[in-house]
Amino acid sequence: MTTAAPDLGDPTTDPFEVASLAASVIAERTGAERHDVALVLGSGWGQTADLVGETLATVENDDVPGFHRAAVAGHSGSMRSVAVGDTGRRALVFGTRTHFYEGRGVRAVVHAVRTAKAAGCRSVVLTNGCGGLNPDWSPGTPVLIRDHINLTAHSPVEGANFVDLTDLYTPRLREIAREVDPGLDEGVYVQFRGPHYETPAEVRMAKVLGGDLVGMSTSLEAIAARQVGLDVLGISLVTNLAAGISPVPLSHEEVLEAGRAAAERCGWLLSEVVRRIA
Repeated sequence: MTTAAPDLGDPTTDPFEVASLAASVIAERTGAERHDVALVLGSGWGQTADLVGETLATVENDDVPGFHRAAVAGHSGSMRSVAVGDTGRRALVFGTRTHFYEGRGVRAVVHAVRTAKAAGCRSVVLTNGCGGLNPDWSPGTPVLIRDHINLTAHSPVEGANFVDLTDLYTPRLREIAREVDPGLDEGVYVQFRGPHYETPAEVRMAKVLGGDLVGMSTSLEAIAARQVGLDVLGISLVTNLAAGISPVPLSHEEVLEAGRAAAERCGWLLSEVVRRIA
């Protein structure tokens, strides 16, 4: 049964009230009064959810106000309440995200992050599959996001609310991730609108601007997370070399295959990082 909710696309709707309503439904369906850390699983990361911890409850997205079914192959249309080891803590794992290119508006893109905050989370881990600009990062390499460049020309922050993004990707959480996996590199993520892949010229532009990773998600969610006071850890999975660097055409199947190949390492990384954060 689908829960009726105000339309996030309606400018008269308060998106934070919808997030609070969504959090209440999640608490009811999962039996957890609060969750401690949230994960958003991007392209190529779907298999890692099973390695994070025991799933105690699963809720279909379209049963929760403001959420929608997965629109992209390789994403799950549900969210899970997952036990974080034997700590007694809970992780709220979103199996999909709403991408900006779906045309639902920025509020829908960042709804999961706002819901995580309303559900009690103090930190959020944002993952994605991306194109790499560094030829040394072979497909299947996880890379920490140090900073981002938002090329969507949009922001989730509405009105005269000025949000400091100096340390948007929390240094303390990046240190925790490097303690788990000392071999992790880090870089600057560049979000394009999509859904078309970047042209070779756009990839060269991203490199000139200081980018190391290119994709179609994450930056808007990270901004929204900072606005509500969440600590943010961003991890990209390099699923292919970006256009003009890779000698072969880009495809979404390549993204999924890289995710399958890296599932064990990424699952172990996420499970250990989440346990230490929680």
